Amino acid sequence: MAKRDYYEVLGVERGASEAELKKAYRRLAMKHHPDRNPDDKASEDMFKDANEAYEVLSDAGKRAAYDQYGHAGVDPQMGGGGPGGANFSDIFGDVFSDFFGGAGGRGGQRGGAQRGSDLRYTLELDLEEAVRGTTVNIRVPTLVNCKICEGSGAKKGTSPVTCTTCGGIGQVRMQQGFFSVQQTCPRCHGSGKMITDPCGSCHGHGRVEEHKTLSVKVPPGVDTGDRIRLSGEGEAGAMGGPAGDLYVVVNVREHAIFQRDGKHLYCEVPISFADAALGGELEVPTLDGRVKLKIPEGTQTGKLFRLRGKGVAPVRGGGAGDLMCRVAVETPVSLDRRQRELLEEFRKTLQGDTRHSPKASGWFEGVKRFFGDV
Repeated sequence: MAKRDYYEVLGVERGASEAELKKAYRRLAMKHHPDRNPDDKASEDMFKDANEAYEVLSDAGKRAAYDQYGHAGVDPQMGGGGPGGANFSDIFGDVFSDFFGGAGGRGGQRGGAQRGSDLRYTLELDLEEAVRGTTVNIRVPTLVNCKICEGSGAKKGTSPVTCTTCGGIGQVRMQQGFFSVQQTCPRCHGSGKMITDPCGSCHGHGRVEEHKTLSVKVPPGVDTGDRIRLSGEGEAGAMGGPAGDLYVVVNVREHAIFQRDGKHLYCEVPISFADAALGGELEVPTLDGRVKLKIPEGTQTGKLFRLRGKGVAPVRGGGAGDLMCRVAVETPVSLDRRQRELLEEFRKTLQGDTRHSPKASGWFEGVKRFFGDV
């Protein structure tokens, strides 16, 4: 019987990428694997066809020969580099991870003492605390070694015994269709030991959950996303293994006045119409207190004033950044009668004199040229 087109078998287009081929193959292999479809000849044939198609199309040389000559280009009897000699671990490795819980046919590492998991704790800080540094106490839930059994999981006075299923190896070999795989022992979960008389405190787990309070020293200059590692403050290791680490991740809260960008700080300073026009001196806030800022006459909205060294000294070293004060000219509101009269009189003195509004006059000239060109 004539063989089906390999692309048709996998259900992909002829220009499919390597990732698309693998995805299609995984889907078919998962669906038609003989262990999932015992005594189903149609599924077994489909599984073999998918295996053959993927083995050819996943090899650039074989795929090129197949695209040019069809099945004849990869048929060993006709001189082609056809299917055969495939490395099952390469082809089926990803599928094994789904079938057999990650064993992958490679065998797992023998169980025993295992390092505990690392933990993450998000520490919320005010901007002032992040800039100046601080020391805070945090309360962290974690797993610690059971004090009753000292982490063994066995009742006091007893010890774990060798697993009778795997013989203490932690792995068992299973026959899966036409090949065998090695996977973690389902009874001892890879430890190679069994607990016949579990500890009444931890119920055989060797660890119990507790909350512990830790003191964290935050260095000056930290920013959102920075991490502080506390070695050995993570979860206790299984079977007496070493504890993991605790990573304290900094998150700096939004500030009412300042915005931070690296080592620089930004703030918006509102000034009156009169101060912007006539100039003056303002007090502006910094993290170290108030400072005087001189505003020249004719200052426009958006003007940026730089106060050097009033930013943040980075945690990794280097000079302090700057504080950028952006001016925002406020339009007067809620005017009384006399104020309105004065502004009306002032407006009349400006009419026809473009010297006082250079940006406006330039903008209107641009508008005239635009419509003149149109």
